[in-house]
Amino acid sequence: MAAIYLAPFYLLVCVYILLRSLHWFQVLHTVFQNVWVCRGIGLVYLFVVFSILIAFMAPASGFRRFMKLLSNYWLGVLMYTLMTLGIADGLRLLLKYPLRNLGFPGRELLFSNMGTAVVGAVCAVIISTVSIYGVLSAGNIHTTKYNISVDKKAGNMKELNVVLVADLHLGYNIGCKQMEQMTEKINEQKPDLVVVAGDIFDNEYEALDDPEKLAEILRGIRSKYGVYACYGNHDIQEKILAGFTFGSKEKKESTPEMDEFLEKAGITLLRDEYVLIDDSLYLYGRPDYERPGRGIDKRKTPQEITEGMDVSLPVLVIDHEPRELQELADAGVDVDLCGHTHDGQVFPGNIVIRFFWENKCGYLKKENMHNIVTSGVGLFGPNMRVGTKSEICDVSICFN
Repeated sequence: MAAIYLAPFYLLVCVYILLRSLHWFQVLHTVFQNVWVCRGIGLVYLFVVFSILIAFMAPASGFRRFMKLLSNYWLGVLMYTLMTLGIADGLRLLLKYPLRNLGFPGRELLFSNMGTAVVGAVCAVIISTVSIYGVLSAGNIHTTKYNISVDKKAGNMKELNVVLVADLHLGYNIGCKQMEQMTEKINEQKPDLVVVAGDIFDNEYEALDDPEKLAEILRGIRSKYGVYACYGNHDIQEKILAGFTFGSKEKKESTPEMDEFLEKAGITLLRDEYVLIDDSLYLYGRPDYERPGRGIDKRKTPQEITEGMDVSLPVLVIDHEPRELQELADAGVDVDLCGHTHDGQVFPGNIVIRFFWENKCGYLKKENMHNIVTSGVGLFGPNMRVGTKSEICDVSICFN
């Protein structure tokens, strides 16, 4: 429903950008004052503006994939175009009206055709630079290292090297190329254990560009004790329009194809259950807080998680969303590994997100529990990262 309510605002923003752009073009050259040229630009622009809706309605095909990619790039460009033009026009309005009596030097030049051309060119450079940087940044995976200490004995195990990844969002934005880079980065760390903290898929299984190839790439992850995962809020089958979902009477959950894909990829899915690794430590995989998935109506509480465990051994938990941190610490969990937040993914989201999560990204000590939240490997929505990074986390755990 939110998508329907925001549609008028989206259209108004797009009209505003079109009118400001046409005005700038017409100042640059008289050819853009031709009505047919303007109509041509308008038609191309409308095609891009409605690419979101076209991608949503089109059947699964190469055309739909193209439109989905186009719309994802457009969402990022749209955001930074609106921000840049809004700031530029806001400053010009201040200088033109409330501050007109301050005797601003060059005021007449600023509001001339030459001034409009220069301001427009500066805006175009800013928008292009930020957008290109965002696209390039999104495709470059970093490795973030953490060293933590757990005051428990883990059998004969003195330390454990865990690689945490999350938010792969396999689909239209993320495919084989990104997974090859991720697998290579993981193997470089020589991990004892690899955990995937949810959002492996991007809502639509059919969005995977080559499921067999992707599974083959992920099978290449080398880990002493294996690869384990939990599901996140996007590991379900549903179509999304501009980041919004639609209500349904049916329970939203993963498809059998998603589960089968993980099996082929050599990834063990933990559904509100634990494994005892090398008789030395526990690894528990929690279902998602918002969408616990098939066969699970309500996920276990932190206290229920550890009830059947020998908590004198280290307890590691993978949970998609970094919630219930105090409750997990009270229940005896030693390490809580999460994703979900993307660290805001694009500026200014990385600033706004601080107000919503106790640990929006990075490391947090909660009494005796270590919580690590990764910004994730993949993307949701805009195919960009600005002010954040795609990453895997190499977590070295020392046992005392």
